[in-house]
Amino acid sequence: MERYVAFLRGMNLGKRRIKNEELRAEFEALGFADVATFRASGNAVFGADGKGEGALARRIEAGLGDALGYEVPVFLRSCTEVAAIAAREPFAAAAVEASKGKLQVLLLAGKPTAADRRKALALGSDEDRLAIAGRELFWLPSGGTIDSDLDLKAIDAALGKGTMRTKGTVDQIAARHCR
Repeated sequence: MERYVAFLRGMNLGKRRIKNEELRAEFEALGFADVATFRASGNAVFGADGKGEGALARRIEAGLGDALGYEVPVFLRSCTEVAAIAAREPFAAAAVEASKGKLQVLLLAGKPTAADRRKALALGSDEDRLAIAGRELFWLPSGGTIDSDLDLKAIDAALGKGTMRTKGTVDQIAARHCR
């Protein structure tokens, strides 16, 4: 049985509220094993037989959509992939230490094309450093994300919508659930 992490977009924002216990119960109702949740931002770790990530993500999206009454985009990664994301250091340690912001990871639905990568990376600056590895865009803002001038709509236009987590959150999920 493979271990996966489902990163859900738009959870616990506005009227979209679900407690971790309820989210865990929804995943169990979908037939997943050994379900755990992490923080109240829509992160679920679970075991499933290898039926392909695409099929699993669609199953989760459909099941949560039916149960919650709204669309829940799912960005699925195997625990092996989550551990690899956690191990990545896309920026020099000195740059990360000098930043007052937190390193962010934008999890994408698919690996961007070379042209889309160029478009997205061209939006970066010394204040908002960007790097792409696989299906993730790494963003090191010089300060808080809310204060950034980075055009997130242009990032979405270039790469497609994703879901954002701090790298610290990804690191903690990997350490606790993906060993």
